[in-house]
Formats: sequence, C-alpha cells, structure tokens
Amino acid sequence: MAKLKITQVKSAIDRPERQKLTLKALGLNKLNVTKEVEATPQILGMIRKVTHLLKVEEA
Repeated sequence: MAKLKITQVKSAIDRPERQKLTLKALGLNKLNVTKEVEATPQILGMIRKVTHLLKVEEA
C-alpha cells in the first residue's frame, strides 16, 4: 500500500460534527499536524470528505 502524508491546514471550528469526527479518526487534532497513513479505500474516503481542510502528499 502507498503511504500518504496528510496535514491539517484549516480549523475544524464551525464545521459539522461529522467532519470533526472524521479528522479525529484520521488522527488530526491540531493545525499543521502531519500524519502518515496507508492509502486504503477507507482512509481515502475519509480524506475525500474533509479534503478542504487538509493538504495531502505522497510519502
């Protein structure tokens, strides 16, 4: 599986609760925090739902 580096670049304030929970499930809880994750279909679906809050790069 490919690895992705995801970084939260926008705040979750004033976002729907579902998007906040998705960020939490991805392991992101602060701005400018980077996590390295596997590119599974489940993770890609979560990234797609909050892509406007993230920066995604190949690892």
